[in-house]
Amino acid sequence: EVQLVESGGGLVQAGGSLRLSCLASGFTFDDYAIGWVRQAPGKEREGVSCYSASGNLTYLSNSVKGRFTISSDNAKNTVYLQMNNLKPDDTAVYYCAAGSQCADYWGQGTQVTVSS
Repeated sequence: EVQLVESGGGLVQAGGSLRLSCLASGFTFDDYAIGWVRQAPGKEREGVSCYSASGNLTYLSNSVKGRFTISSDNAKNTVYLQMNNLKPDDTAVYYCAAGSQCADYWGQGTQVTVSS
């Protein structure tokens, strides 16, 4: 059974940083791509970043380029999202996602709130 458990969300001032973690189980990063999507209040879910099984970055949203970095620790089956220079528009529930194009499985989400 695929499980994705996020942690690391919280409240931060604009310009601050957070690091999200996602502990994956039930598969390895050789099996599926893994990454992050987010959903802001009243908006559709948006892909943030997707990390392919080969270890090459598949996707990084233009809205976070230069500020967010995705990385993984394959030995720990954990993927991270380092978020720097956060903006109020980054406020959303962040979900860990896995599968083909990071679209088949999702965690329960972690709230990120950026105050201005």
